[in-house]
Amino acid sequence: MPYDHKNTTPDGAPSHLMRSVLENVNHRNFQDSCLVGSGGGAVGYLAHGTTTDYLYDIAKVPMPFTFEIYGDEKASTDDCFKMFNPVDKITFDRVINKWCMAFLILFEEGLRTLPDDQVVSQGALDNWVPMGGEILERNMDQKSGGENGKLEGLDLGMQELKTYFRLFMLSTFLLMFMFCSRISKNRSRDSDEQSTA
Repeated sequence: MPYDHKNTTPDGAPSHLMRSVLENVNHRNFQDSCLVGSGGGAVGYLAHGTTTDYLYDIAKVPMPFTFEIYGDEKASTDDCFKMFNPVDKITFDRVINKWCMAFLILFEEGLRTLPDDQVVSQGALDNWVPMGGEILERNMDQKSGGENGKLEGLDLGMQELKTYFRLFMLSTFLLMFMFCSRISKNRSRDSDEQSTA
């Protein structure tokens, strides 16, 4: 929760609502094992110019959050990818399942907690048409041998979140790979220059 650039949270009721939502998510999904508080205070370093602070102060988003989803404290500081990404399938699947459920709980808690005037309504839920709904129902019918195979809303939400989260993790992996290979090239170039000098 804000602020990432200083070791304090905003004053007033909105800050208390954010903390309450995060503490409920932490309790329900992580058994109180996560740090909850300002980004600048909870993680041990200040981060200036973050999206979370911009969304809260400028765009007036009522509940912007920053999550540090994974960290391997045993990883070498030279292995930036391993420090911030699960490298085996079991851990990867566990992290995805845990955080997908956390986001579903966060959405539920946020909607329940926010005052009605801060929730932007998109109309009655009866009027919503899910993207690819017919395709999903056909696939489920085929898998279940023609029985009624519609997914429950939570199951469908979990599937969607897992897909998006996997794409996020893949893009993070690619960015970290590109970043680390660039560092490696720069170090190699620097050592070549020093050896020729």
